[in-house]
Amino acid sequence: MNTDSTQTSIAVALHYDGESAPQVTAKGSAELAEQIIAIAKQHNVPLQENTELVQLLSQLELGDQIPQELYLAVAEIIAFTYMLKGKRPKGFDPDNNR
Repeated sequence: MNTDSTQTSIAVALHYDGESAPQVTAKGSAELAEQIIAIAKQHNVPLQENTELVQLLSQLELGDQIPQELYLAVAEIIAFTYMLKGKRPKGFDPDNNR
């Protein structure tokens, strides 16, 4: 989930299944953005504020996978949320990654 805290709020929600590229599952501005953010908070979905990234993601259509150019930026957010939740990627073995 990315949000933009400029005067007009914009929110973009992403879904990542661990296998294919993350895809846009919700997006909106103003009141709709606030509703998306409220639902995310109700379900303990981590929020990330990144004005530049949310502007780019908001140009995608619902259901679109993120473009390859945004993989690194989104991967950093996914890795951070995994860490917050104590999760590890499927097949990750910390003993073999030293």
